[in-house]
Amino acid sequence: LLQGGNNAGHTVVVDGKEYDFHLFPSGIINPKAISFIGNGVVIHLPGLFEEAEKNEKKGLKDWEKRLIISDRAHIVFDFHQAVDGLQEVQRQAQEGKNIGTTKKGIGPTYSSKAARTGLRVCDLLADFDEFSSRFKNLAQQYKSMFPNLEIDIDGQLKKLKGYAEKIRPMVRDGVYFMYEALHGSPKKILVEGANAALLDIDFGTYPFVTSSNCTVGGVCTGLGVPPQNIGEVYGVVKAYTTRVGIGAFPTEQINVGLTVQHQMCRAGVGNDFGWGARNTPTLTHASTWCARSRLWGSC
Repeated sequence: LLQGGNNAGHTVVVDGKEYDFHLFPSGIINPKAISFIGNGVVIHLPGLFEEAEKNEKKGLKDWEKRLIISDRAHIVFDFHQAVDGLQEVQRQAQEGKNIGTTKKGIGPTYSSKAARTGLRVCDLLADFDEFSSRFKNLAQQYKSMFPNLEIDIDGQLKKLKGYAEKIRPMVRDGVYFMYEALHGSPKKILVEGANAALLDIDFGTYPFVTSSNCTVGGVCTGLGVPPQNIGEVYGVVKAYTTRVGIGAFPTEQINVGLTVQHQMCRAGVGNDFGWGARNTPTLTHASTWCARSRLWGSC
């Protein structure tokens, strides 16, 4: 998994069982595959273990033996999620419109990363006193921006210390993990990303986009894969168009969209979900920077 967080999701059906994944790579179902959450992903640790518990009830077994987490992945804190919601309210009040985020804290976490105030998995597993100090500083920064923001600092730190021990056996230096995967015994490596081309923060319908690079360039930055190691690039195109959140949607069909939205809410997406006919100009535009080797259509 190369970017994003639990703001997106993939529903996978295997042998009649339906699994819902948001932070887990879809390959976690395969008992013979190793799944890797890369440095480009932002991880909400409570969400990760809630997802694990939910899918264990559906039959997922021994996932912790097959999951590797990059030590460089940034952590989504509960206050990031609270700030995400407050920013949406603020946008609505100031501009009369919002972005339509999932309020999962993804944007604020990437903002902390870019501002170099964020905290990574390796920070959590190192000196906890140092981690706690930086956590308190980051929390205070957000409280100064949003005076009504309530943060249970001691309570969150206590929970984070517990999660640290849970994930410790799964954490590895992501750069060397990928190097070994690429240069060791021959392997088939399939990269999975979240969101689609027009939600890319650089090339998408800005500002109605996600907070990361979700096209092929994200493979290099989100996993540490050198460009020369990228093989086939497959573009997957649905027979229709969907969109989560707010933004331009010229081919939207409201009557069908409401039905799809209801189904997606049942699947746990939990946000406005629109449906429409395929937008060929958009597809042509996206193909200019995605450099796909092959294009696949699906219904």
